[in-house]
Amino acid sequence: MASTQGSTGSPFAASVEAGSYRVARPQNASDVIDLLQKRDIQIVDLKFTDLPGLWQHFSITLPEVHDDLFSAGIGFDGSSIRGFQEIHESDMLLRPDPATAFVDPACGTPTLSIICDVVDPVLRQPYSRDPRYVAKKAENYLRQTGIATTCYFGPELEFFIFDSIRFGQDQHCGYYYVESAEGDWTTGRDEGAYGGGNLGYKQHYKEGYFPVPPHDTLQELRSEIALTLQQAGVQIEVHHHEVATAGQNEIDMRFATLTRMADNVMIYKYICKNVARRHGKVATFMPKPLFADNASGMHCHQSLWNDEQNLFYDAGGWALTSDMCRWYIGGLLQHAPALMAFCAPTTNSYKRLVPGYEAPVNLAMSQRNRSAAARIPMYSDSPNARRVEFRCPDPSANAYLAFAAMLMAGLDGIENKTDPGEPLDRNIYDLPPEEARNIRQVPGSLEAALAALETDNTFLRKGDVFTDDVIQTWIDYKRSREIDTIKLRPHPWEFYLYFDI
Repeated sequence: MASTQGSTGSPFAASVEAGSYRVARPQNASDVIDLLQKRDIQIVDLKFTDLPGLWQHFSITLPEVHDDLFSAGIGFDGSSIRGFQEIHESDMLLRPDPATAFVDPACGTPTLSIICDVVDPVLRQPYSRDPRYVAKKAENYLRQTGIATTCYFGPELEFFIFDSIRFGQDQHCGYYYVESAEGDWTTGRDEGAYGGGNLGYKQHYKEGYFPVPPHDTLQELRSEIALTLQQAGVQIEVHHHEVATAGQNEIDMRFATLTRMADNVMIYKYICKNVARRHGKVATFMPKPLFADNASGMHCHQSLWNDEQNLFYDAGGWALTSDMCRWYIGGLLQHAPALMAFCAPTTNSYKRLVPGYEAPVNLAMSQRNRSAAARIPMYSDSPNARRVEFRCPDPSANAYLAFAAMLMAGLDGIENKTDPGEPLDRNIYDLPPEEARNIRQVPGSLEAALAALETDNTFLRKGDVFTDDVIQTWIDYKRSREIDTIKLRPHPWEFYLYFDI
């Protein structure tokens, strides 16, 4: 069968066939240098993640790529990176991780991108505020507990691809304007049809799930993104149009270990944005860019394993789950208000977490039921398929921190045998008020989530996974750089409500 392995025959190119996906990753500096030669690479791009969760980078030429780069690292100014150092202690190091190298599809010049760890140059130790280091510490803590050897994560990222986006804020004005040929609001627009008419086939609000072209205008673009991701070492399972109008999409990755999956999320966002831009469009992972339609989530499937044994499976348990699985869910639900500070970390996140838009606001567990925060998918009765889907996170999250926080909450639940409560296998949105009021809900704002994190963070600090410094820096950053700046600005809807008061 045809393979998509690179024409160079490089052993580090992905091979994709029916029923098979294989990618051999570099393991050391020598492998990376070999890859540079085999793929005729001219530039090496060093990428790392700032505290809020955006990739940063700088590029080096081939003479700078040698063994010392991978052991001693290369310097940069940490004071210019969000959430990192002050100017009087700004020197930092990047240490590339050879196993993350991929040929960068966004670059015209042959470029190899490598994800890096951040290192303190004085202590010669991993930098405590490096999100990737937090994720690695969470995996190490899991092994230290003896509960399991491996945790797998499978996030489902939803996102929009718009034709254009305009926005601005000044002392005397504020606006945003979304353009999408799919938008339900464009039915009367001149699209060049006969007599200045419209071409139709618009996605109605909340009716965009699984349509075929021409309603789905992004099929080919999603396919290109999926194939590009696979060549970058990220295995893709399925892609489709999502519920919202105006180009909401989902492209699902194959599950992977915690840190590897967080790396994949960063590659995923990078490639989605760059392929969309190549086609004159713009991709966004902002949770709620459209009023009155579904928002974008990042449902996170997760499971614990001992080598080849799925510890979440029990043939005799509720929904084929083990006690360990249900205790893990108990930890997620118990600590959910604090978790939201990392899993739904923007003010915009809480415009998604409202009833009526398939949003998981209710802190309960269920099988199949998507109105619960924690769900057991029932597609298969295979032991290997048993997992919990935590539905509260959204794609604005820093994946390294969000995945680490969820794992720590689940492990705390296992260690304390936390009861998740009785399963709710009914539509929770339709419960009578006297029953619904007994179900805890997620916080209603980022401010409330940060307040919860302030009072409930002991589970995160176990094993020094999240340090006090990381937690406090996160809280301070979110309050001063996001919450407070929004509080100062009038909202357009306030003019509608109050201008003629």
